[in-house]
Amino acid sequence: MQEGQECIYYVCGETIDKIDLLPIVETAKDKNYNIIYCTDYMDEFVLQTLGQFNDKKFVNLAKENVDMSSEEEKQELEKKNTEGKDMLAVMKEALNDIQDVRFTNRLKKHPVCLVSEGDVTIEMEKVINAMPTDEHIKAKKVLEINVNHKIVSKLENLYKKDQEALKKYSKILYAQACLIEGLSIENPTELTNLICDELAD
Repeated sequence: MQEGQECIYYVCGETIDKIDLLPIVETAKDKNYNIIYCTDYMDEFVLQTLGQFNDKKFVNLAKENVDMSSEEEKQELEKKNTEGKDMLAVMKEALNDIQDVRFTNRLKKHPVCLVSEGDVTIEMEKVINAMPTDEHIKAKKVLEINVNHKIVSKLENLYKKDQEALKKYSKILYAQACLIEGLSIENPTELTNLICDELAD
């Protein structure tokens, strides 16, 4: 592990290539931290049960409480979320299947990502719901917006001038995050219409 890396980070997914493209691994890779890429459906359950190895905690980068930023960056992010709480509430209102919407500094290039709250992760949701049983679960999903991305100024402008358009953008960004995670889109017709409307403007 790199000097300064206090946890054993891991991410679960279908293949190593797909995991490596996920927005949630950007910051850890940028810091040259070691990350375990888990491609077996049992890996996440095992690591969560183990909890730690040699006094180092296993930390899933797909969880909402992962923060590698400095104290100054954390304070700036908290300030941004406080200032934007009304706008973020409008965005959340537009999305049915979401626990929260907030700014994050865990991303580098990507505008948004999906993370989960609680014990059930998005990958667990996919694995369990794909099994031939009657059991179906839902992860508590959080849409995180890259606080340093140029999309933020667009969203803030829409909040001031056209909140209905902001809600449309929210749906497009959420659908984008779902596709990156390998989740199905509940209403692909609505999504394509929203994208076409924006392209036509």
